[in-house]
Amino acid sequence: MSDLHRNEKVEKQEEKQEKDEKEDEKTWDEKWRRDPLSAVVWAAILIWAGLVLLGANMGLLARFERLDSWAVIFIGAGLIVLLEVVVRLLVPAYRRAVRGTFIFGVVLLAVGLGGIIGWGVVWPLVLIVIGVAVLFGAFGWRR
Repeated sequence: MSDLHRNEKVEKQEEKQEKDEKEDEKTWDEKWRRDPLSAVVWAAILIWAGLVLLGANMGLLARFERLDSWAVIFIGAGLIVLLEVVVRLLVPAYRRAVRGTFIFGVVLLAVGLGGIIGWGVVWPLVLIVIGVAVLFGAFGWRR
């Protein structure tokens, strides 16, 4: 009887180990299917950059004297990342921590605006915006 009990115990341990191994072997494909928003955001940034560079090469941005194509790319990328923050805050299925993503979006936007407006104005504004976001986070305001 003890051998039978030991065999059952060993079988249960093996089943548990196999189940744990399957959970650890989640592929990138499964992760992207669970949270496709990140993939959509990076695809949108690449498409935006390609469109801006194509427009610049075709001379469509030439009539805007102060616009540099890289500044436009960074501004668009920042807006796309900030849109991701808004979606993550409003849609429960995609909700997760967004503080780092918010700061990344603000910095991208600042890099783009810095070349157009001027660094002396943009970076103090970035510090103010990030400080206000941290302050809201400290008081528990999450939405």
